[in-house]
Amino acid sequence: MSSRRRLLSLAVVAAIAGAACGDPPDKEMQQAQGAIDAARAAGADQYARDEFTAAEDALKRAHEAVDQRDYRQALNSALDARERAQTAAKESVNGKAKARVDAEKALSEAATALSGAQARLKSIETSAPRSIGGARAVAGARKAIASEEAAVQEARTAFDKGDYRAAIDKAAAATARLHASTRDLDTAVPTTGRRKH
Repeated sequence: MSSRRRLLSLAVVAAIAGAACGDPPDKEMQQAQGAIDAARAAGADQYARDEFTAAEDALKRAHEAVDQRDYRQALNSALDARERAQTAAKESVNGKAKARVDAEKALSEAATALSGAQARLKSIETSAPRSIGGARAVAGARKAIASEEAAVQEARTAFDKGDYRAAIDKAAAATARLHASTRDLDTAVPTTGRRKH
């Protein structure tokens, strides 16, 4: 009878141990979600996109594994998600610093293009002959340059808010349009047609 009790005790212990191993890794999954949230707050979704996406995918796999009651796989995926999220948060610091430098450069180029376009417009306004075509070109350029001045200001606002990707995109687009406006103006009012003072 004592050996029977011993076997029963061992069976109970084995069942308890099996149940403990068979629980979903809720704690690890919550930690992974917390790490993903922290990485997002650090800008990893913008500045370390690949690693951040990999972290989200790993957490999704953990949830799918729990649904299939594969708790070992769920645990592995949750740990992978947490590690990738932490890596993404670290990478976002470098990515954000680089994006800031790139945004500063883009804003500088946009400011230079804006100043050049404004100076060119002013030069043509004071020295170009008053033909109908020239007057239309000047009016169109004046309107376009004013619009791009607002676009450059929007890029600066995005930069000030820390949205460096938006600042880069807006500044680069404004620079391209300003160069195009200057070329259009030069084509419409050629150098040879200007009066000399």
